[in-house]
Amino acid sequence: MQFIDWQRHHSRLLVRLGIVFGATLAVDAVGTVLIYHFERHVPGTQIRSLGDALFFTTVQLLTVSSQIRNPLTTGGRIVDVGLELWAVIVVAGSAGAVADFFQVQTRYRRLRERTSSTSAGSSPRAARRT
Repeated sequence: MQFIDWQRHHSRLLVRLGIVFGATLAVDAVGTVLIYHFERHVPGTQIRSLGDALFFTTVQLLTVSSQIRNPLTTGGRIVDVGLELWAVIVVAGSAGAVADFFQVQTRYRRLRERTSSTSAGSSPRAARRT
């Protein structure tokens, strides 16, 4: 296993999280427009403005729940399910990226410890015996 350039490894994690954040902003913007388009003229809806739609979609993406009632139209409900699926995928994917980062960091630390103990002239077995 090669030694890892940590600056590059950190940068890769930040780029991944940045891409996910940017894609989530795009999903939020598209979801806002779609929810507003489907729900604005429906009697009984609580989504009457773009601000209401933005609040609804952002809260759905952040917590998968909302203070505003769920959409009443079929199109609005489909968009709502898509927002909830995106939120679950983002949480799982981000957790996986962070876990991968720490797994590689642990592997690197163990390799570095092994290399430093063998370079000092002692084998790992000899170090355990003492």
